[in-house]
Amino acid sequence: MNYRSLFSANQKSKIIYAVFCIVIVFGCNKRSNESSKSGIYTTQNYTDLILDESSIDSYFNTFPESDSIKQEVNLFYKNRDYQFAWFNKKGMTAAVPNFYNQIQNYSTDFKNKTFKNERLDSLVYTFGNPKIPSSSKEKSEEELEILLTTTFFKYSNKVYGGMTKSPYELDWFIPRKKKNYQALLDSLVVSNKGEKILEPVNHYYIKLKAKLREYREIAKKGGFPVIDIPKKTLSISEKDSCLLKVKQYLFLTADWNENDKTIVFTDQLSKAIINFQHRMGLIENGKLNTETIKELNKPIDFRIKQIMLNLERLRWVPVEMETEFLLINIPEYKLHIIENGKLVWTTNVVVGKDVKQTSIFKGKISSIILNPYWNIPNSIIRHEIVPNIKKNSNYLATNNMEVLSGTTIIDPLNINWYKYKKDIPFTIRQKPGEDNSLGKIKFLFPNSFNIYLHDTPSKGMFNKSKRAFSHGCIRVENPKKLLHYFIRNDASLNSEKVDSIFKTNKEYSIQIKPSVPVYIVYFTSWVDNNGQLNFRNDIYNLDKQLASEIFGE
Repeated sequence: MNYRSLFSANQKSKIIYAVFCIVIVFGCNKRSNESSKSGIYTTQNYTDLILDESSIDSYFNTFPESDSIKQEVNLFYKNRDYQFAWFNKKGMTAAVPNFYNQIQNYSTDFKNKTFKNERLDSLVYTFGNPKIPSSSKEKSEEELEILLTTTFFKYSNKVYGGMTKSPYELDWFIPRKKKNYQALLDSLVVSNKGEKILEPVNHYYIKLKAKLREYREIAKKGGFPVIDIPKKTLSISEKDSCLLKVKQYLFLTADWNENDKTIVFTDQLSKAIINFQHRMGLIENGKLNTETIKELNKPIDFRIKQIMLNLERLRWVPVEMETEFLLINIPEYKLHIIENGKLVWTTNVVVGKDVKQTSIFKGKISSIILNPYWNIPNSIIRHEIVPNIKKNSNYLATNNMEVLSGTTIIDPLNINWYKYKKDIPFTIRQKPGEDNSLGKIKFLFPNSFNIYLHDTPSKGMFNKSKRAFSHGCIRVENPKKLLHYFIRNDASLNSEKVDSIFKTNKEYSIQIKPSVPVYIVYFTSWVDNNGQLNFRNDIYNLDKQLASEIFGE
């Protein structure tokens, strides 16, 4: 039986994005004294039907659930004095088909059968069918009431909290805030017909889920065409049969708005390829080179899975972000400044190589060091510095480095470096200067990973499309512009003052108050500020790790 036909009027409308809303502030200050005393969340649209407390225990004896789900269900009804949530005296409320359709939409979007429930289908059909006698409905009213509430808590926690149990196990150390599903359900059952209810997820998630649905539609229509690699790099006005499929692909993905079916390489096609290359993080030259063809030939199923993995990550991100923060996306090799909720500036970065991965976490930029010393990590001292000292006794002096024992500078020529293999009992640091590996600026945000942002004398690496070269810290292409962003409101630190500090090569510290949040994240698929869907390569194999967790691959 096709239960979806029950709510055809709803399904003909635009697919409902969400049926839940975090209600931390929603209506909290509008409760009447009476509702506050009773514990009921809201005085709107509640029913006079009362659920017997023992019915909940009886239900779970028949249909066992986890202790956490049972606690959520009991707490929900206790907070509303055991009033029904999904029914009133007229029967089933509009919240039921809304929620039911949401489950169906979720199953379609994510191809997930977790919430397939024949009892739920059958009971919703029973109450939605006017031909079924009321006596039959009354027998199942309590069961459907509790079943819907139970399903809500099982469903919402996975959809909006994340399918994986612990992102920490996947090297994601950005704290997750617990979402108030009690208030979410209350907002659902009191919503009026046609009222727009927001999902308890950030806007990045909502935009990416819309793209998932677009790609699902492309998949239904046959997916992406397979493009043969041309024998040579084609130039403008040249012809090749492979261009038919290139144009078909770019038309499907909206990189090109012309449904051109010729085999001519046109200026318009070159511009469309540049747009595609931009979305993939490739060198934007408008040519069908090997890297571009490789990205074009990744099948639609691969892209859909990539979107789904990043939707999972977006469930871990706070619903409401700060009004000002920095966001560094490792696979994108970019740093973004967000101010007043809007993107104000973007710059290239270099991140850690695969064997020295940049960690994923949240910090707060609290200070900036001009003309910094570079305190060299022990691993680099052991594997790189000491072997070079053994080859060349003047290596430290040549590279403007010095050795400290505690806080005392000592002569490296008086040290027998050959006796040290693992633990080096000295500190080695590079003095401030143009050749310092940290450049002229270091941005500090205290963390247990010893990661920070910094300048670099090696500017050439920013010209590459793939920029995973560092030992874990993040090199910034335009550190002076970033510096001036942070001190823009400090009249004592104008450009002339900063330039005079740089000329001294003397270390100088600037305190940032209030500190500014910085998110170091890992997304291989996202929707950018212009509404375009981006993809990047899985440089640390974290997509593969997450796919194993979610899809069992």
